[in-house]
Amino acid sequence: MPDTTLVIKIFEIAAYLFIFVLGTGVLVLIGMYILDINQTKQAIRRNYPIIGRFRYWFEEMGTFFRQYFFAMDREELPFNRADRSWVYRAAKDIGNTTAFGSTRDLRTSGTVLFSNCPYPTLDEDATPVGAITIGPYCKKPYTTDSLFNISGMSYGAISTPAVRALSNGARMAGCWMNTGEGGLSPYHLEGGADIVFQIGTAKYGVRDVNGRLSDIKLREIAAQKQVKMFEIKLSQGAKPGKGGILPGEKVTKEIARIRGIKVGEDSISPNRHPEINNEEDLLNMIEYVRSVTGKPVGFKTVIGAYGWVESLCKAILERGIESAPDFITIDSADGGTGAAPMSLIDYMGLPIRESLPLVINILEQYGLRERIKIVASGKLITPAEIAWALCIGAHFVTSARGFMFSLGCIQALQCNKNTCPTGITTHNKRLQKGLDPDSKAERVKNYVKNMVYEVGVVAHSCGVKEPRQLRRFHARIVTEAGNSVSLDDLYHQEKVTHEIVSGTQLSKVN
Repeated sequence: MPDTTLVIKIFEIAAYLFIFVLGTGVLVLIGMYILDINQTKQAIRRNYPIIGRFRYWFEEMGTFFRQYFFAMDREELPFNRADRSWVYRAAKDIGNTTAFGSTRDLRTSGTVLFSNCPYPTLDEDATPVGAITIGPYCKKPYTTDSLFNISGMSYGAISTPAVRALSNGARMAGCWMNTGEGGLSPYHLEGGADIVFQIGTAKYGVRDVNGRLSDIKLREIAAQKQVKMFEIKLSQGAKPGKGGILPGEKVTKEIARIRGIKVGEDSISPNRHPEINNEEDLLNMIEYVRSVTGKPVGFKTVIGAYGWVESLCKAILERGIESAPDFITIDSADGGTGAAPMSLIDYMGLPIRESLPLVINILEQYGLRERIKIVASGKLITPAEIAWALCIGAHFVTSARGFMFSLGCIQALQCNKNTCPTGITTHNKRLQKGLDPDSKAERVKNYVKNMVYEVGVVAHSCGVKEPRQLRRFHARIVTEAGNSVSLDDLYHQEKVTHEIVSGTQLSKVN
């Protein structure tokens, strides 16, 4: 039998603890009540003290409950569950077949359909993806057969283990990796991948003490054998007309050193390059970077107004074909970012479905289609989307958020808060521990491998031997009337011949 005195003592202690906890709880509630009825910022809390607080908690938690319990597979934005699940399965290299039928509504206006051939390409007749040379007039052109590549994600916006995983995975997959505007870090290089160095409006990594483009630093970056091309960033999809935004809490000592800025201060890039005021200035900067580095140079932009694209083509023809940008990356208005004003992310710029065919048509009209390679970017994360871009005329496709999903992103929408639960967009060491660079690099590789394979499946079903042979007549799009039309008919291309006579541009429609 236990000692009765000891049992009584234990009960007394438990009772005192209960009273203490209860009393503390009551005091906390009283304090919250007093705070709520006296604060003036939130009417709900003032009118309904304590209880009103649950409204804001439910509002925050609603984001996550909708994702897991209430949203249908193809309802969510920016990426629905069906698309995310395809990426997860591809990255894990597990079966990507589905049963019973598609949940995709084929009747909705804008739906893309591919025209299958009655005699599809046999496996033994299929060929590997063809190689393309970018920058034929450079000292060091870049030749690659990579179809699907990693778009710009700055070190700073994403974490050290994320950059390591992407770099190593890109090398294993044989694709390139864009640095984003945050400069070149050691982690970009250590994986051994081909790299596209992005020159943002703040010129991080290649700026002098006054923030201007530095010849010395450009040559230092170009001396890295892994750096294959340079991309001048004019604008990005989520925030056209606004520079990059990196919150100060994510600006560590190392990031500050790489970018050439102060620790802990918000990193705000200018909304454009001060020295680029028109198409002539753009071509001048392209030629300058190309002459200093000896490597291909292009630019990234979101299309809104597009008359300038024609002016650019005219200026190129007047200067000579070698003056053209070696590539143009066209970003979509529904592109992603870690932080952007809602007024821009929701309303500014044209989506890729409108801008990509528009630009390619203009290049075709001016005879620059083969000289300038086109990279399509912006919310393209599944095989059908990549195949669509190839049908339209893109040479390459890049993705950022698709590769974030391959790393394990759960679309928690906390990229700008340094609280990313998967360790991808945070510099919190505790949260970064969950992201193992080695295993995630394998997932990056698998994502690229399975993407290229399934784009090939689409291409073979259309009757061509490899994806880059896809053309506009291989795809159709559903109209508001409910029937579909060929992309060839929808995006009609006028052919224009050009002559330069005494410096004057002459054009004739054929």
